Parts: sequence; structure tokens; C-alpha cells
Amino acid sequence: MSVVVQLSYFVASILFIFGLKAMSSPVTARKGVMWAGVGMVVATVATFAHPSVGMENISLILIAIVLGGAFAWYTALKVQMTEMPQMVAVYNGLGGGSAGAIAAVSLLQGARADEGSVAAAMGSDAAALGLLGAVIGSVAFSGSMIAWAKLDDRLKKSTLVENHQWWNVALAAATLLLAIWVFNTGSGFPILLFFIAALALGIFITVPIGGADMPVVISLFNALTGLAVGFKGYVLGNLALIIAGTVVGAAGMLLTLLMAKAMNRSLMNILFSGFGAAPAAAESEAEGEMKEVGPADGAYMMGYADRVIIVPGYGLAVAQAQHKLWEMVELLQKHDVDVKFAIHPVAGRMPGHMNVLLAEAGVPYDMIYDMDEINEEFEDTDVVLIIGANDVVNPAAREDEGSAIYGMPILNVDYADQVLVVKRGRGAGFSGVENKLFFRDNTRMVFGDAQKVVSEMVQTVKGM
Repeated sequence: MSVVVQLSYFVASILFIFGLKAMSSPVTARKGVMWAGVGMVVATVATFAHPSVGMENISLILIAIVLGGAFAWYTALKVQMTEMPQMVAVYNGLGGGSAGAIAAVSLLQGARADEGSVAAAMGSDAAALGLLGAVIGSVAFSGSMIAWAKLDDRLKKSTLVENHQWWNVALAAATLLLAIWVFNTGSGFPILLFFIAALALGIFITVPIGGADMPVVISLFNALTGLAVGFKGYVLGNLALIIAGTVVGAAGMLLTLLMAKAMNRSLMNILFSGFGAAPAAAESEAEGEMKEVGPADGAYMMGYADRVIIVPGYGLAVAQAQHKLWEMVELLQKHDVDVKFAIHPVAGRMPGHMNVLLAEAGVPYDMIYDMDEINEEFEDTDVVLIIGANDVVNPAAREDEGSAIYGMPILNVDYADQVLVVKRGRGAGFSGVENKLFFRDNTRMVFGDAQKVVSEMVQTVKGM
């Protein structure tokens, strides 16, 4: 039976790997989710036959599966597209919390064993990896909950105490010292203190990070959760957890580094930007004034253009205007307008947010281009339509050394002949930086809710 269980775990791991590979493309992402889901079912069923699972635990496992499955099913059906980043942050945090809880059980069992210390009871390597997984899982859990609160506008603080980065150093040192204490003792009290310190560390690390950096933070915590799960797999001797956790950790870390690169910032700068940083140069004032036009004027500009590029942002998700936008694109194509979509790597509130949004509306994948694929085409574009995007199209990132986003690669929309910006109001973007694009001579602003504005544009194009 043990051989069958391990073989089942191996099959589940293969399904996880194939599923993750398929998720790398929008064309096969749905299939990848199904494969990974089947792998999870195989691993769960195999767990019932694992020698370490006693009959007295099966009822608890079934209750947990029913409660967790019902909650996940209900929330997944009810969640709005604008709330998807929050949902991802919560579920990612729960994964880290689960790894931390498993670590707590393993460490407590080692402490209760009559061996003198946790290291002696579990073995030095297992105890060390158990403690490391406990730290990573706890930080991922508490940090992800803070990320959720920031994304959901429930927490707007950027600091808990003055000199918070020094508090981070102190908490990290305290967590390390407590881990050494746990490693060498057979008492449960230091384990409690250890987890309190690790959870506090996750909170203090995440609170100072700005909301605009949350996509990178979510990706990082996803990677940490995978690593924590992999370490727990080693401690428990579970092949599926080792392989799946390692693959998720590696993929998540690669995605995190790619997103940080897309912002032209290091991961350390995102996490600890306030630590020892020199004062930034003053940001220059925007010159000129915003020039407003109506939705009908914007529709005529696009209807008589040869090439149009659309840049979606989080505002499109908030307004739930993606379906109306696709309707307008289909009408423009009937007028022989070449239409493409341009996606910045950090657009939205989580990795791939805009791709998912457009796919939901039925936009073909071959019309969606990444920044590197389409940036050179803006110079030959008649009209760029920006809906709800802000920081990712701000020329200050190229031109203003005093800007907080200076150096971040952007979509070169200002190189187009005409730029249309659909925006709810005149405020700054998510990063709080004034967008100088809005004051350019070739930019026209269309103020209003994106759903209403695009609906009016649709009616105008129909009448052309």
C-alpha cells in the first residue's frame, strides 16, 4: 500500500507540473487548471491510504474537505473580477498558513518526545527544514493577509511605527534566536514565541510596501508558500509536497523577478525601499492643461483611424466595461480598423490581471500583446485608447529623474499620433504620481465611468 501511495503522489506531481506549464499560456490556462485540479484530487485520495493516517483522523479530514471545498466553491462563484487579486492573496496566505500549521504540529510533537530536544527527536536536518518552513509559511500567511487588506482598501497605513525597517531587523533577529532556542529545547513555550515573532515579521515587512507594488508582493508570497510546502514535504516524507512545493516556489520566484524587472527595480528595493535611502530629487511639475473631449469625439477619432491600440488598466476592471469594449472593437474592425491590445506586465492588481479580464470578454489571444512585443508600434499608430491605466503609461518614468517611478519601463503611448484617455477623475494614479501624459498636446481626456463612456462610443460607432 505504501508503494501505491507514493506512486499516486508521483502521478499527482506530474499533473501539477503539466498543469503549471499549461497555465503559462492563456490558450491552455483553463486546461492547466483542470490538470492541476485532478492532481490535487489524486493526492488527496491517496492520503486516505497513507500508513500515517489513522482511522480516527478520517472523519476530521472529510469534514475539512467538505468545509474548505464548499467555502472555496462559493467564494469563487461570487467573487467579482475587481476582487480577484484579494482572493488570490487570501488563498495564497492560507497555503502559507497551512504549511506553518503543519510545521507547528511537527515541532510540538518533537518537543513532547522524550529525546531532550526537537533536533534530537526529529533529526537535525528535519528540524532545521521544519523551522525554515515554519518561518516562510508564517511570513507568507501574515504578509498575504496584509496584502489583502491593502488591496481591499481596509488598510491604508504605510507604517506601524517609526523606523519600521529597524523593527524588521529586530524581528528577524528575534525570530532567528527563537528558532535556535526551539531547535535545542524540548519545551513548547519557545515554539509559541517563535511563531508570534514570525507572524509579526510578515506584518512588519508588508505594511510599508505601497499598493502599486502589491502584484510583486503577492507573487513573492506565492513563491514563499511553495517553498514552505516543499520543506514540509521533506519533513513528512511526502513526495507530492516536495515536488509541487519546489515547482511552485521556483515558478513564483521567477515571476516575481520578472515583474520587478518590468518595474526596473530590484526585489530588495521593493521590500526595503525606505531603508537607508537617500532623499529623492524633486519631481517636476506637469506643464500644460488637460484637454477634454466627449465620448462621441473619441469614437469618431477611432472610427476613421487605420490603426488603434487599446491599453487596459485596473479602471477597466472596476467599471466592468470589458464586454462593451470588445463590442466596440468588433464594430471598429467592421470599419477596417486594425485594433490591438497592449498589456504592461504589472497592469492591474495581480500578475495577468488584464489578460484574464480580456479573455473573460472573449478577446482573441492573438490580439493581445505584451509590452516588449508592441512598444515599437506606437510610433505608427493613429490612436491609442487608454482605459483605466495610469502609471504604466506615464512618460515621467522616462523623462523625470525626480519621479517616484523613474526608470520603470512603460508603454510608449505618447509616441502615437493621438491619445485618448478614459478616466473617472483628474486624480493621480495608484502610485500617487501625477501623469504628465494627460497634459500632452496629442492627448485628449474623456472623463467618466468607463462602462458609460464606452457604451456611448459603441452607439456612435454604430451610427457611422
